[in-house]
Amino acid sequence: MDIQNLYEKLKSIQKAKGYYFNQDREKVFELLEALVFNRDRYGYMACPCRLASGDRDKDEDIICPCVYREPDVKEFGSCYCNLYVSEAWNKEEIPREYVPERRPAEKIF
Repeated sequence: MDIQNLYEKLKSIQKAKGYYFNQDREKVFELLEALVFNRDRYGYMACPCRLASGDRDKDEDIICPCVYREPDVKEFGSCYCNLYVSEAWNKEEIPREYVPERRPAEKIF
């Protein structure tokens, strides 16, 4: 699957759930390329903004969309890597704050 097709597929699926891609398409495509790279390397699309172990069970929480996306978008309007955002974040109706790492330290390698 090429990046454009992945973009269109995920955009449709996630919009139905209330999530949007960052309006910075260049950043989005860089992150999608990194997800595909991780899929090819590990066999799953690990978050490109975190270090994956290569063990799917250990990385289950950071397979995109990660388990931290929902609380991050709810609190900050954006996930940790700014791939998925709220509509308000894209429209700059809320401040664009730094999203802190929620992943527990013991899961970070």
